[in-house]
Amino acid sequence: MTPTLSVELDRSSPVPLYFQVAQVFEKAILDGQLKPGDRFENELALASRLSLSRPTTRRAIQELVDKGLLVRKRGVGTQVVQTPVHRPVKLTSLFDDLARAGQEPATKVLEYAVGPASDEIAERLNLQAGSEVVTMRRLRMSGGQPLALMTNYLPASIAPDRDELERAGLYQSLRSRGVHIRLAQQRIGAKAAERDEAKLLDEKPKAPLLVMERTAFDDSGRVVEYGSHAYRASRYYFDTTLVDR
Repeated sequence: MTPTLSVELDRSSPVPLYFQVAQVFEKAILDGQLKPGDRFENELALASRLSLSRPTTRRAIQELVDKGLLVRKRGVGTQVVQTPVHRPVKLTSLFDDLARAGQEPATKVLEYAVGPASDEIAERLNLQAGSEVVTMRRLRMSGGQPLALMTNYLPASIAPDRDELERAGLYQSLRSRGVHIRLAQQRIGAKAAERDEAKLLDEKPKAPLLVMERTAFDDSGRVVEYGSHAYRASRYYFDTTLVDR
């Protein structure tokens, strides 16, 4: 059984409890305190020890599974696995990156809606169910050519208006409101383009797309944005730096 770690939770913090728990165990795995092959603490026991609900504990564990730090084995339980290579990616917006590279970014707002958050989006943004959020879907272009489809969800209290999004990037607009992105949790993958995506991105249906999901936090640890983006694999790649620790 894996060593029992001390976990200190700030229940007054806007940072979700599941994320706080996952961060403690992620650090322990990366630091070698928890080693490959160690059995992970049982979900029910962990929930009881930390005075958390089982769904919260389950999501914390799933976060570590999704990052490749834990694996579930039938008949064995959950185990720590070999630490994956970490690839730092700059915490910048696509608009900012394109502008710095002289790529002439432009944006077409396809959808801009204000309304109550679904249960899933409320959980992503750490809001009460039904809280008012802005849903925006944008087509980002570079040099007159489509590059990415971006869907973002923000609390309505800090969201830029539609016209502003046509002129500037999302993070630039947030900075102008005194909201500074300090931390983001990001996942990168791939998918085949659906018919409407292919049409907007000038690709063939089922063409490969790079996809990214990002949850961004401000200086105080508040969730300020959740985004789901799709990029043309033929025109875009993620440039990462590998660090030997």
